[in-house]
This record gives sequence, C-alpha cells and structure tokens, in this order.
Amino acid sequence: MTVENASVSIKNLDLSFGAVKVLQNLNLDIVDGEFLVLLGSSGCGKSTLLNVIAGLLEPTDGQIWIKGKNVTWAEPSERGIGMVFQSYALYPQMTVEGNLTFGLRNARVPKDEIKRRVARAAEILQIEPLLKRKPGALSGGQRQRVAIGRALVRDVDVFLFDEPLSNLDAKLRADLRVELKLLHNNLENTMIYVTHDQVEAMTLADRIAIMKGGKIMQLGTPAEIYGTPQNKYVADFIGSPSMTFYDGTVDGTVMKIEGHDLPLGAYQFTNRPGPGTPATIGIRPEHVMTGDNLRSAPYQTDITVDLVEPMGSDTLIYCHLAGQPFRFRMDGSAVVRKGERITIGIDPARASIFDKDTEERL
Repeated sequence: MTVENASVSIKNLDLSFGAVKVLQNLNLDIVDGEFLVLLGSSGCGKSTLLNVIAGLLEPTDGQIWIKGKNVTWAEPSERGIGMVFQSYALYPQMTVEGNLTFGLRNARVPKDEIKRRVARAAEILQIEPLLKRKPGALSGGQRQRVAIGRALVRDVDVFLFDEPLSNLDAKLRADLRVELKLLHNNLENTMIYVTHDQVEAMTLADRIAIMKGGKIMQLGTPAEIYGTPQNKYVADFIGSPSMTFYDGTVDGTVMKIEGHDLPLGAYQFTNRPGPGTPATIGIRPEHVMTGDNLRSAPYQTDITVDLVEPMGSDTLIYCHLAGQPFRFRMDGSAVVRKGERITIGIDPARASIFDKDTEERL
C-alpha cells in the first residue's frame, strides 16, 4: 500500500523521551474504512502512538499521513480526526447538547449544520432523550456515548479511541462493544482503537497490531493473530487462558517433549527446521480433544485431573502433562472429578511451534 491510497499512513516513526525510546521505526498503513486495534500491555507504546497520530505528541523522526496529506507537524484541529479518551472529559456544567455543540460553536460552524450533526449523532448513539441532561445525571455508559458523540459531530474521516471502555463494568463493556461495532458498520469510517483487552481487540478489529516495547510484533486479522501467531509473545498474549508452552526438539516429523513424541506430519511449517532443532510448542486449552473427539486425535495420552473449574458453557480442567501444569477445556455439561484419570487428545497441527532462541514461528 502507498501513502496515497491509505487512510492513515505511519512512516519510519520514532519517538524518544531523552534516552528512552518509546516508539521505534514504526511503519503502518491503515486502509480507508478499516477498524484497526492497537493491542498490548501497559507501557508498550500503543496510547503514545495514538497521541502522535492525533498530534498531541511530536515524533522524534518519521511522518504521519492522513488522507494523502502529510500532517506530521499539523495541529490536532487540522488533521481531520475525532478522538475519544478513556476519561469521558465532559463539561459538567453543560448539558449533553452543550457538550456536543461546544467544539462546533467555537469553530463557527453554521447553526443549521450544528443542529443536523447533533441530531444525526444523537440518533446513531440513541441519546436523543438525554440531550437536556447534564453529565452528573447520566450513567457511565451514557457518558461514554456522549463522549463518542462529541467526536462523531465533527464529521471527520478518522476516529481515534483511547481505551474508551476501560472505566465501565463488564456487562456495560460488552454492550458498548457491540454498539461500537455496529457504529463502524454504519459509518464505514476509519477507526483506530487502543486497548489492552484482547476480547475487545478480537471482536472489534478488522486487523490487530500487537505491540511490545514500541514495536509492532504482528499485524493481521483476528483469525491470523489467533491461529498463526508469528512469535511466542503474540501466542502467549492472545487467548484466555493462554497457551501452555513446552520446550523440546523437532526431529523430522516428531516434536519431542518430556516423555511424549508428538507427530508433526500435518503441521504447516513456515520455516522447516533441521533435525534436533530446539523448539517450543504452544497448545491452546480449547484445542485439546476428549470423549468422542478422541477418534480424530493424532496423539493421545492419559492425565489425572488436579482441579475442575466450571465456567458455565465450558469447564476448565487443570492437570499435569510432561512434568508441568497443563489446562484444557471441556464442554460445560461434562462430569469430571478431581483425581479422575481421563484420556485426552492433541492435534499438533493446530499447535504453534517456535524457535527456542529467536522465539519466531517455525
């Protein structure tokens, strides 16, 4: 993709605070109308990158292009973006309508146009009955809708979201997550969304950029990130519960870990290793087979149940495998007891194998 046909383009971006490098040689092109999520743990640089795109921080080096225009040194108001912060940042003395119109009135937008934009935003966000209320009379979810509405009335091409749901309770987060997805489907604007919550990332994103130490570790669709993580960090970060990792060696068509030889005949290697290559295999809890599914398992072994954790729709089983703790999922209706001996199946073709030293996918 070139700068000209990307909605937002980040080129060779660096940002340092003194000797500390916060962003390092970042390159990222975001397609027009795409919902891109910047995902990572605290301190990885995701919010910093968003603030550089918004113009709230100046880069040390590199360029930011929005809609084919170099905005690296442009003021935030000149970038054609709308931003929603983690804190609602509403004016408490103003009504909802006042909060929505404040920026437009300062920009001297005609009154008829202001009325049209506010009516459209209120309808999309279903906040028409709240327009005469003040923020103090609103719930957390309603306040966040108003904060989104304040960005929406700007009628821009690119929206930036900085962890907008993190202050809400779990149910409200799930509800607003759906609303944000519907909002994107209706508007088809470019949206860049920062979060540390992998569930938000997986459910909202067209593509996810997983960050660590100011660098993008992998950029791909949710299916690519989940199914074929490019390195051990991404594999460990995505999935709840996360993968269980075993160190061993790849020897031809077999992965040898302590006491087990896992057949690799169906595994799709990115880079086929030589005989005896030290490697790490990651197995997701949901990919372990039990019961009737065992018939299709290339590898089977017996385990003793250490702990049963019912979770409603499924049950999480804790045990030991190859000398270390291991966990896997079973159907929620399964009847399993502590101390029970059961057979499980593993399909190494669904696992992820990484070079022991570089931690890159094999």
